[in-house]
Amino acid sequence: MSVVPVLADVPLNDDTVSPGVLGLAVFVALAVATVFLLRSMNKQLKKIQAPREADLKQQEWERAEAEKAATAAIPATTGDAAKIEKAGTPSADDDES
Repeated sequence: MSVVPVLADVPLNDDTVSPGVLGLAVFVALAVATVFLLRSMNKQLKKIQAPREADLKQQEWERAEAEKAATAAIPATTGDAAKIEKAGTPSADDDES
């Protein structure tokens, strides 16, 4: 006697076919894994420190003030000493015509 004829003798209908204990165990395992993954994700998201908009505006303002201070510190000189010539290019004052 084999097992196959015994299983074939059982009539299949909506009352006798069900997911069974294995289906329940897989569903519970997936649910538990999902809960643990969600908890871990929430912990990781709480660690993220995104800058606030007010902080970003403050940094931008400080950067602009630093640039203003840097440009104000350079003395504005006039005359021939202030001219910066590129190497090999004659200036407008050196007309030899």
